[in-house]
Amino acid sequence: MPSSMPDMRFIKVRTRKILPPKDNLYAVFENSLPRLKEGDVVVVTSKVVAIHQGRSVLISEKISKKNLIKQEAERLMPRYEINGHGYTLTIKNYTLIASAGIDESNANGYYILWPEHPEKAAREICLYLKKKFRIKKLAVIITDSHITPLHLGTTGIAIGFFGLVPLRDYRRKPDIFGRKLKVTRSNLVDGLAAAAVLCMGEGKEQTPMVIIRDCAEIKFTNKETFKNLVISPEEDLYFPLLKKFKKPS
Repeated sequence: MPSSMPDMRFIKVRTRKILPPKDNLYAVFENSLPRLKEGDVVVVTSKVVAIHQGRSVLISEKISKKNLIKQEAERLMPRYEINGHGYTLTIKNYTLIASAGIDESNANGYYILWPEHPEKAAREICLYLKKKFRIKKLAVIITDSHITPLHLGTTGIAIGFFGLVPLRDYRRKPDIFGRKLKVTRSNLVDGLAAAAVLCMGEGKEQTPMVIIRDCAEIKFTNKETFKNLVISPEEDLYFPLLKKFKKPS
């Protein structure tokens, strides 16, 4: 029988330009967000959260991006070059990312750092929007662009979130042939982040937010669940690579 559930929707939210060094994200919510409904997920790019926090550094000859990366990274590898471009791989807030997330695109002459404590920022935004729209079931995901090893191009990843259970657990459940799954857990929050960032675009779209509506897979919660998603490098499948990262000196 056909499902009675509505199809999941991704609603793009176009905004004015959000300008560094500091801007008011909550004023943008007031002017640009449509009315939210029970069960919505609001996805916001990390860049506009960082600008709201004032996490912007004017690009000048006096400012060294290399030093900024050392300041922001928790762990890193030595800088290297590929095709004439220099990169520094880093680990920050349980995420493998280039340059500790520091970005110059859509930044109007500034380095934009990652937001501080993105999971706390997501909670703050979520509680504000719940109160504003008088709803109980709502989640917020803060995203950044991310590169998958051995694949070209960027996808979205969640660097902070609040209001939902991030994983769908298939362990001890049967597959289509009755074999019980042993380790499989579906990463729901990064999947939603990737789809939302695809809708946002990477250029001049001015779409730093997306509303995900009617996603039947989401379990909403008022508990902090970020730590339910992440693991230490020592527990990770890629530990043989991750152990090469060192604390900045």
